[in-house]
Amino acid sequence: MPSPFTILANLIYNHPKIVSIAVVLFILLMFYGASMTYMKTGTETYVDIDTPSGSLLLNYQNQFSSSSIILIIEADDVTSVRNIEYIAGLEADIRNEQYIISVSGIVALIEQANGGTLPRNDAEVAAIIARTPPELLETILASKQLTFVIIPLETGTSSDTATIVINNIESLVANSNIPPGMTVTVGGSPAFEKEMSEEINESMAVLILAAMILMVIAVGLLFSHVKYRFLPVGVVFLGLVTTFGIMGLTGIPLGMTVIGAFPVLIGVGIDYAIQFHSRIEEETERRSLQEAVIATIEHAGPSVLAAMIATSIGFLVMLISPLPMVRDFGITCTIGVFACYIAALIVVPTFARLVGYEAKSAQRSETADARLFMKKYDAFLGRISLIMANKAIIIVIFFAVFAFAGYQIDSTIPIDTDEETFVPQDMPALNDLKKITRTAGSTETLPIDVRGDYVYDPVTLSWMKGFQEYEVATRPEVIDAASIVTLIEQYNDGVLPTTQAEIDDILARIPESQKERYNNGNMETIIQFTTADIDSRKALTLIDNIRADITFVNPPAGITVTATGSTTMFADLITDINDSKDYMTFLGFFFIAVYLLLIYRTILALSPIIPIIMIVGWNSLIMKTLGINYTPMTAVLGSMTIGIACEYTILIMERYNEERAGGGSVMDSIQMAVQKIGTAITVSGLTTVFGFSALTLSAFNMIANFGTTTVITVGFSLIGGILIMPAILKLMSRFEWNYPA
Repeated sequence: MPSPFTILANLIYNHPKIVSIAVVLFILLMFYGASMTYMKTGTETYVDIDTPSGSLLLNYQNQFSSSSIILIIEADDVTSVRNIEYIAGLEADIRNEQYIISVSGIVALIEQANGGTLPRNDAEVAAIIARTPPELLETILASKQLTFVIIPLETGTSSDTATIVINNIESLVANSNIPPGMTVTVGGSPAFEKEMSEEINESMAVLILAAMILMVIAVGLLFSHVKYRFLPVGVVFLGLVTTFGIMGLTGIPLGMTVIGAFPVLIGVGIDYAIQFHSRIEEETERRSLQEAVIATIEHAGPSVLAAMIATSIGFLVMLISPLPMVRDFGITCTIGVFACYIAALIVVPTFARLVGYEAKSAQRSETADARLFMKKYDAFLGRISLIMANKAIIIVIFFAVFAFAGYQIDSTIPIDTDEETFVPQDMPALNDLKKITRTAGSTETLPIDVRGDYVYDPVTLSWMKGFQEYEVATRPEVIDAASIVTLIEQYNDGVLPTTQAEIDDILARIPESQKERYNNGNMETIIQFTTADIDSRKALTLIDNIRADITFVNPPAGITVTATGSTTMFADLITDINDSKDYMTFLGFFFIAVYLLLIYRTILALSPIIPIIMIVGWNSLIMKTLGINYTPMTAVLGSMTIGIACEYTILIMERYNEERAGGGSVMDSIQMAVQKIGTAITVSGLTTVFGFSALTLSAFNMIANFGTTTVITVGFSLIGGILIMPAILKLMSRFEWNYPA
C-alpha cells in the first residue's frame, strides 16, 4: 500500500491545477478566518482566572479596583483666577463622561473654602491657599506651577473602556480653550497602559515589516543559486495567513506574546520551505521532474515531518505554564509550524510542477558564480564535519563545559516583571507617571482580601486594625493603610467600637458610596495598603513578608486573609516564571526523547537532543554575559530553543540515516548529511538571523531582548547542528546494528 506521501506526490504531479485551485480556495477561507481574530489583553494574559488566586484577583478588580486618570496641569501660575476658571470648566465637561466616579482637584478645594463659588481675583485665591492645611494641598497642588486633577474611574472598569475614556478626555482637552502658557497632559496608570499598548503594537508593526524586508534581502543574497529564490518567502506568508485563519475560525484569541511568535514562525517556516526547495533543486539536477517531485515529497516530507513534530513538542510543553500568555505563545507556535510545514509540503512541489521546474543553469556567469560559491561552501561544511567527527570526544567535552557553566549560573539571572522597565525610558506616559509619583506620592496599592461568614463583627475588625497598624509600623515599604475600619473610626471620633450594636449603628450612618470602596456585602472586605514605588522583586519580598505576618498575627477563626491585586500578580509572576521555565525545558527534553525513541527505535535517535541540551546552557551563559533578564517573553527561551534547534539536528540525523541506508560509511554519511542539509539550514538560519536582528533595535527592552535571544538561539542552533552534530553522530554510531560499519 503506497504511503500518504507517495499518494500526495502523485496527486500533485498528475493534477497540479486541481491542487492549486484547492490551495487558493483554502487560503481565501484562511483570510476570512484571519479577519475574525481578536486581541486578549489585561489580567487574563498574566494569570489563569480559573485558579483560586486568579479568581480572587478578578473578583477584586470587578468589586474594588478603581484606577485614576490624572490631569497634569502646568503653567506659570496655575492658581491665577484665569487658570482656575479654565480648570473648573474643563472639570465640568469631564464630569459628563461615562464611567467616571468624580473629578477632584484644586478647584473643589477653593470652592469649598469660598462658600461654593470661585474667588473674583488672584488675591482671594492666594488667601484661601495660604490658610489651607498643607496635608490637603500636597496631593493636588505640588507648586504654583503644577497641579493635578484626579479622575477615578468606576470600579471594575476594563482596560478597553479606560482607553475610550482617556480618548474622550484627550479630545475634550484638545478642543478646550487652553490659556496661553498652560499645558494639560492626561496621565496616570490607565494612560500609561494605553500608551504602552499602542507603542508596542506600532513598534512591532514597523519592526516586523523591517524584518520581512531584511529577510527578503537575505533570501535574495543567500539563496541565489536556485531558481525562484523568493518562493520560500511566499510559502512563509501563506503559512502565517493559515495560522491566523485557524486561530480566527476556532476562536483562539491573540495575546501580546503572539508578537514574539513571529520570529519563530517565520524562522521555522522559511527553513521548511528552503528544505523542500533545496531538495527539488538537488533532485532536478539528476532526475526528471516527475521523479524529482516524488523523491522530494517521499524523502523530505517524512524527515521534515519528524522534525516538525519534535518542534511542536517543544512548544506544546508550554501548555503546562501557569502563565496564560506563555500558553498562548505555545499554541500559536504549534499551529504556525504545522501550517508552515503543510504550506511547504504542498506549495513547493506544486509550484515546481506548474512551472516545469529545472535546476538553475550554470551557463550564465552570475549563476555559475553562485553555484560555484555554494559548492565551495558544501565542500567546506564537509571538511568541517569530518574534523568534528574525528575529534568527537574533544569537541563534545569542549562545548559541554560551556553548557555546564550556563546551567550553573541560570538561577542567578534576574527575573523582571516590572512593566515600567519594559518600555522606553523616555516614553511620555512613563515620565508623566514618574512626575506624579515624585510630587504627589506613591500611587501603588497592595490590597489584602479578608473573607468570612461576617466581617463586621468586633473581633474581625479589631484584628484588621491591629494588622494594619503592625504592617505600617514594621514594613518601611508600607506607607499607609485604609479599610472599613478606617471609615468606622472616622465616623466615631477616631475610636473603633467594641460592641456589635455600636458597629451596626455607625455602619448605617456611612454612605454606601464610601463603604463599597472596601466592602462586598457582609462576607468580604479589603485592606488597602499604600506602598512606596518599588520594583516587582522588592514587591515580591514585601508580599512574602506580609503573607508570613498574616500567619504570625493569626486571623480569627473562620477568616481567610489573602494578598491580591496587580502588585501581587506581577510579583507572583517572578515565582511562576522561575518555577515553570526549567520544568518546561526538562519536560520538553523528556517528551522529545520518548518521541524519537518510539519513532526510530534506536539509541541513535537521542543524538539530536544532545546538542540542544548544550545550546540551552549556552543561552543562559550569553544572557548572563549580556545582562539580559528573564521576562514573560524570554521565559519561553528554553522550550523555544528545543523547538527551533531540534529541527536542525533531526534533519541532519535523517539525512545521515538516508545516506547510511544507501550503503555509505559512517564518515561519508556524516559528511554528506552536513553538506546537503547544512547548506540549507545555514541559508534558512542566516535568513532568520538577518531578518530578526531588526527586533534588537526596538526601543522596548522586552522586545529587544527577546529579539536578541531569538537571534542567539538560531545562531547556537546552527552551531549545534553543523559543528556538534557530526561529533555526536560519530560517537553514537557504535550503537548502530542495522547498517554496515
